[in-house]
Amino acid sequence: MATSSSDSFFIATPIFYVNDVPHIGHAYTEVAADALSRWMRQSGIPTWFLTGTDEHGQKIMRTALANGVTPREWADRLVEQSWKPLLKTLDLANDDFIRTTEERHESAVKKFLTLLHDKGFIYQGEYEGFYCVGCEEYKPLADLEDGAGEFEGSKLCPVHSRPVEVLKEENYFFKMSTFQQDLLDLYAAQPDFIQPTSVRNEIIAFVNRGLDDLSISRSNIDWGIEVPFDSEHVTYVWFEALLNYITATGWGSDDEAFAKKWPAVQLVGKDIARFHAVIWPAMLMAAGLQPPKKVFAHGWLLVGGEKMSKSKLTGIAPTEITDVFGSDAFRYYFLRAITFGSDGSFSWEDLSARYESDLANGLGNLASRVIAMVHRYRGGVVPALPSPTPADRAIAATMKDAVAAADAAMHAFAPHEALGELWRIVEDVNGYITEQEPWVMAKDDAHAARLDAVLYTSLDALRSLAVTLSPFMPQATSKLWEALGASHSLGPLAEQHIPEAGSFGVLPEGSAISELAALFPRIEQDS
Repeated sequence: MATSSSDSFFIATPIFYVNDVPHIGHAYTEVAADALSRWMRQSGIPTWFLTGTDEHGQKIMRTALANGVTPREWADRLVEQSWKPLLKTLDLANDDFIRTTEERHESAVKKFLTLLHDKGFIYQGEYEGFYCVGCEEYKPLADLEDGAGEFEGSKLCPVHSRPVEVLKEENYFFKMSTFQQDLLDLYAAQPDFIQPTSVRNEIIAFVNRGLDDLSISRSNIDWGIEVPFDSEHVTYVWFEALLNYITATGWGSDDEAFAKKWPAVQLVGKDIARFHAVIWPAMLMAAGLQPPKKVFAHGWLLVGGEKMSKSKLTGIAPTEITDVFGSDAFRYYFLRAITFGSDGSFSWEDLSARYESDLANGLGNLASRVIAMVHRYRGGVVPALPSPTPADRAIAATMKDAVAAADAAMHAFAPHEALGELWRIVEDVNGYITEQEPWVMAKDDAHAARLDAVLYTSLDALRSLAVTLSPFMPQATSKLWEALGASHSLGPLAEQHIPEAGSFGVLPEGSAISELAALFPRIEQDS
């Protein structure tokens, strides 16, 4: 029986523009999508995670020319040397990677354009406006800033702080204005269609001001997908790039695959929310297709109070962090330290402090001391659990409550809250061990049964943490799972059902555990 898309979880990141190498702002989006998709997949929900690259447009054509190569050569180089390696750097478990230069994309884009043209939603006309090459977008005058200094007398793009160009072209237009009321009806019928609320309010205000038709072709460049009904034009890069979410999903070539996966949750940065919450659903409505399930616009990463930017040279390469702290710490930090949906400031000092307090001294120390005590006091074998005391039951209650709360938080797209809930287990078990003093019990055989209970309770809490933290920190949790012997006694970590991970008494007694190297080794700080 085919799976209904209402019972599945399809999450897509924006496809990233290959005019330059990725920075941690791009990586933040990727890691959030990956953690959400891993969580849903381990919750038994059919899941599909899409990412990829956007490779057409004027900016890439100019960048390639400046570097003495063709646009295709430039795109191939950046994808293979920088963007695809990012998947490994961040431990991403994406199901597909779409490139807009792939034939499957280009052919489906042409089908989509033909469909809209045949339905009367595309017409030819003349357009004059302010164009930002960096954004690959026409800008309303109200959005522009007045230039000063060397840019005196010019209008500047607020994103790039560079002068916009005045373009006058004979283009094809999409009748986006037709869908103004349909969009407002969509937002009203689905209050959570756009999140967070601040972005939702901004989008609704924008649409209420009135929508213009959208210029969707260019005749002054040739690096793009040819308009199927006019070889003199190529498709506007944003219009065809948005289509990747359905061209990768099977639209136009595999109706069954498309029906299983669509609609998608669109995870985007807030600066491109309008494209995804206004233009994109209007395009789909015109084609008679279902709009996305949700558009979630996360905030910006700020460095020194400014949004990270390639053009302003404020971008930080993900490997600058992962080479020192590892991919798990990267993933944990950005998903815990920043309220998802709001802007967040990155600093090396905060990253170092959280690595030491939360990971090395928190989770890492807890795992090391429990595994070491089981080896020291019980020969590396999981002891039996005698009748639990109120202290043991309190840990069991924390596990149950924290996992349930974390599950609710992930379904609400709040990974920062989910991690906060799961860290209650880390903190409570660390406190429990300090209070119970198993090292004292070990000196007196009369306390053997009580020692068994403390060790078992601590081990089972680690089992719960390994399962629930695996979407966030796949490497460390895999090592912990192996050390607990759980892969032999319970099966592969990836097959553990997250909603049940808060149950107590799951780790089988009598199973052997192995040694555990430090999950988060101390990092020598430069003086």
